[in-house]
Amino acid sequence: MKKILKWTSLIFLLATLFAIVTTFGTYLYFYKTTSFDREKLDASNLNIEVFDNAENIVREENLINHKYVKLSTLPEYVKQAFISTEDKNFYRHKGLDYKRMVKATLVNLKNMRFKQGASTISQQLIKNTHLSNEKTLERKFKEIAITKKMEKQLSKDEILEKYLNCIFFGNNCYGIESASNYYFSKSSKNLSPEEVAVLAGIISAPSRYSPTSNPEKAKVKRNYVLKNMSESGAINPNDYQTLISKDIMLDIEKTDVNKINSYSQMAIDEASLILGLPAKSIGLGGYKIHTYLNPAEQSKIKEIVNFNKTSETDISIIKIDSKSGAITAYVGTGNLKLSDVQRQPGSAIKPVLVYAPALEENKIYPCSIISDEEININGYSPNNVNKGYMGDVSVRTAVNKSLNTVAVKVLSYVGVENAKYYAQKAGIEFDKDDISYALALGGFKYGTTLKQLTNAYLPFANNGDFIEAKFVKYITDKNGKIIYKNENKSSKVFRDDTAYLMTDMLKGCVNFGTSKKLSSLPFEVAAKTGTVGTSKGNTDAYNISYTTDAVLGVWVGKLDNVAIKNLSGGNQPTKIAKEIYQSLSLSPNDFVAPNSVDYAEIDLLSLKDDKLIKLSNTFTPDRYKVKELFSKFNMPNEVSENFVSVKQPVLNCDEVKGENILSFEAKDYIEYELIKSTNDNEKVVMTCSNVSGKQEYNVGKVEKCSYYLVAKIKNFANNVEVVSNKSNQIKFYQSKSSVQYKPNDKWYI
Repeated sequence: MKKILKWTSLIFLLATLFAIVTTFGTYLYFYKTTSFDREKLDASNLNIEVFDNAENIVREENLINHKYVKLSTLPEYVKQAFISTEDKNFYRHKGLDYKRMVKATLVNLKNMRFKQGASTISQQLIKNTHLSNEKTLERKFKEIAITKKMEKQLSKDEILEKYLNCIFFGNNCYGIESASNYYFSKSSKNLSPEEVAVLAGIISAPSRYSPTSNPEKAKVKRNYVLKNMSESGAINPNDYQTLISKDIMLDIEKTDVNKINSYSQMAIDEASLILGLPAKSIGLGGYKIHTYLNPAEQSKIKEIVNFNKTSETDISIIKIDSKSGAITAYVGTGNLKLSDVQRQPGSAIKPVLVYAPALEENKIYPCSIISDEEININGYSPNNVNKGYMGDVSVRTAVNKSLNTVAVKVLSYVGVENAKYYAQKAGIEFDKDDISYALALGGFKYGTTLKQLTNAYLPFANNGDFIEAKFVKYITDKNGKIIYKNENKSSKVFRDDTAYLMTDMLKGCVNFGTSKKLSSLPFEVAAKTGTVGTSKGNTDAYNISYTTDAVLGVWVGKLDNVAIKNLSGGNQPTKIAKEIYQSLSLSPNDFVAPNSVDYAEIDLLSLKDDKLIKLSNTFTPDRYKVKELFSKFNMPNEVSENFVSVKQPVLNCDEVKGENILSFEAKDYIEYELIKSTNDNEKVVMTCSNVSGKQEYNVGKVEKCSYYLVAKIKNFANNVEVVSNKSNQIKFYQSKSSVQYKPNDKWYI
């Protein structure tokens, strides 16, 4: 047994020595092959250069660019909040805290996972400025080697200063000054102890301890930091007891809300996705972002937003070039980054998800007649906004008036999955649970962003072609070399005839419908509104409009979902859209019909009476003809027989209070003769013309006789008269008790 223990101890000792030698050798290798770059620390204020469309630097603020704060200007408790929490021995070690490393190693071995870290403030600074975030032994050895080199060149105060100016605090805030301004609307030198404790608590896990999204966890972490500050003497123990009882009081409302939703911030976020790099790395790497920003448009839209902004509303506006997908202006207000916020789109989704797919699939014409009525499809029974119904309406009218029941019916013609296929090609994203007919009215599980929704209208202005909207034109590295260029690739979503027919209907929304506030503009505009709300009131309102040059999206609402008085798509957002068009002094061309659409004359009577789309014939009077637009791929080909022949009319008889009443439904373009027939003769007992609706005739006292109707077309071309067959005969017979009738072909005696 002793022999076994002896050999075991020897093997363990040798393994330990081997591990130490190997570790030291690896460290020496990386110490020789890696270098400390002070320039990366000097760039730790993360100023990223963003350029507009004319290649001028954008002076607009964002969450990345910020002022560099000197350590000497900060209160002592600010420094101690981070030191006492992140690195208690900061001023005593030379870059590495070996005791913490051993302790962390033992804890991790015990738990068989990386549960505890041991990085000092110096190591964290190197990791954030020189290395990636990957968790590998190679990166750790590089981190240790570069940290040791840095400690030989910089003082502790210099290291702490650089650290505080580059550390990440969540919500795109890099550096304590940026975070202080974002969360508390003040400079870091004016932070109170409990406020700095909130910030010091965030950095270990920004999403977990975010005071905006996880306030309870943030409070627990803040109190942990306050405890460390109390134990280190940074704050009085008596003050500690008072401070931990306080709620976290953020002051985001008073910040420059355009900073989080500025154009330059959107461009930085997009560049991060394009390059696969965090904003921090873009700044440290010296990359330059060149955008499509039109400063004049941006300035005008900002003025309009500031004029229309109230304490009750948040506003977001995006303007996209319809030919290139270039985002030329973007403005947003609110406490959250609106580019990431998904909201229900309401009726603004109908053209993209319902009507355009139905046109593309040849399920409808703009003039198709559909009944606006109470419906129930698999238990889903939507209402119109006014809770009423209009009866038979054209698709064009349904779009103009934003009728909900008709939209749901049309979606059922296309099929939910088929309709989603088209919307997805136009950039709309869906959750796996988005499978119901409520989608026709914007009933998504999560919703869409304004950028997505506005971008989805681009195919209507661009002959059916979709181009993903972009802020970034191209990106250069620190040497000026172009490493990314937006190619404005397009993809076909709808045929050009579908796009134009949809545009033609949306022009009707401007001239006669919910976007009528835009009708006074001196050029053609197509638009659709959307309104979202609850029983307590409306929370979101949209106007998505476009010309031949640009697509404009306007959203007005409240991110906390508090109802806003008089909010509707046709009100505030449409008013703002009009002000934008007027202020920019635009002069776009009119929409031009492609060769794939053409007019055809259709018979109004077939449309009105039978809901059928039929071509008029040679004899159709002008007042019963109407020109309608059609796709050449879906032209009506059946010719109406109205005014060529007359349908046999229907004669009815009802007994009302002992009297027999004959009745029929008249049409105003037909002349009717009611004829009484006996064994001796026939005579006309009633005529009517130029009337519509139910007509009645009391037969009075009758002998054995019959009645029938004849219908004639009046005012027929060339004085030719077309007469119908006789209607069904109503025959009467006598009895001792009463006069009765039976509607058949036999006499009853």
